[in-house]
Amino acid sequence: MLLADTTAGLDTGDTAWLLASTALVLLMTPGLALFYGGMVRTKSALNMIMMSFVSIAVVTVIWLLAGYSLAFGPDLGGLGLIGGLDHLGMAGITPASLTGRVPTLLFATFQLTFAIITAALISGAVADRAKFGAWVLFTAVWTLLVYVPVAHWVFAPGGWILSRLGALDFAGGLVVEINCGASGLALALVLGPRLGFKKEAMRPHNLPLVLLGAGLLWFGWFGFNAGSALGANGTAAAVLLNTQAAGCTGLLGWLLVEKKRDGHATTLGAASGAVAGLVAITPSCGSVDLLGALVIGLAAGVVCCYAVSWKFRFGYDDSLDVVGVHLVAGVIGTVLIGVFASAVMTGGATGLLHGGFAQIGRQLLAVLVVGGYAFGVTYGIGKVIDRVMGFRAPAEHELTGLDLAVHAETAYDHGVLGHGSAASHAPTAVKAPVA
Repeated sequence: MLLADTTAGLDTGDTAWLLASTALVLLMTPGLALFYGGMVRTKSALNMIMMSFVSIAVVTVIWLLAGYSLAFGPDLGGLGLIGGLDHLGMAGITPASLTGRVPTLLFATFQLTFAIITAALISGAVADRAKFGAWVLFTAVWTLLVYVPVAHWVFAPGGWILSRLGALDFAGGLVVEINCGASGLALALVLGPRLGFKKEAMRPHNLPLVLLGAGLLWFGWFGFNAGSALGANGTAAAVLLNTQAAGCTGLLGWLLVEKKRDGHATTLGAASGAVAGLVAITPSCGSVDLLGALVIGLAAGVVCCYAVSWKFRFGYDDSLDVVGVHLVAGVIGTVLIGVFASAVMTGGATGLLHGGFAQIGRQLLAVLVVGGYAFGVTYGIGKVIDRVMGFRAPAEHELTGLDLAVHAETAYDHGVLGHGSAASHAPTAVKAPVA
């Protein structure tokens, strides 16, 4: 990508919208922390939240030092596989540098927020049982070896999936959703199931927290998808409406399945269905019309409601349904571009319903390549870390709960202060173990 050191093409409206979108997408990771934190058992709630929060710091450092350059720098070798080293440490980029009609520093920060939440999403697949230090190392290595190459393939102007294969992914169905879902499956297999998996009820401990997190995710998703238009324009408006539509039909589809199958429509189902619909529309929001968005969201809500139970049938412990929601809905949304893509939205490419027969093949190939790459490399990273330092927490930590064992804190301490850094500075008279 060529960076011009001139402000002649700067559009202040587009810049203002991307500034707001960047903040919205960053908010999604704390939202995810609450969403995941409410879904685990009480004894590991803080650890789950910490895995998301530490991802913000780790991925930011990696991205600024090397990730942005490798993802969006000039294509290395002209193969569309990886960017060059021109912008290590953001070298050569000034406040006047532009990407399109917005400052490159802003574009880089916007893309950073995508990398952050993608890494954080994977943590849901290994809830309750991952060593915190191993997770920190994994996040850094995974960002460089998995996220960055895939981002270059799909989002960078010279990336082979975008410019050569011609697959469409407006806001990250491949880069974020399928990437994190396939990686989550691989890491869940490396660590193995939680103690008591299939034998003990492992229900969410705080459903209001789950709903709060889902609400923040939904709010941030408007920046995620509409912000990917990189401008305050009609495309952003259409994408925003498609995003809302798919989130709603995803929610309704999940609840309809629950009511018919189980006799109850649950709050967890509402949150999960909305997320499934939002995931599915992420790749397709800039390619389909409103009817397509409604159908894609509904399909994701219905299918994912069944998909989250696959882990019990096949024996992989995807603790918080990263596979069942993000991978499955990501595949649905990416593939259905090949059915619903409209030239009015894409500027050229069309799906089956509009007379285009080639696009669905491109979408399927992109899904297979990204999913296979993410799964294979993540499995290798996980195995190496497990061999070097051990990735799974000791059984006694898992039984006690990672909050107390790892962080010396508890999420719900209504008694006398007894744990954490604050406790170490408290008068001896008020120190007491948590009941």
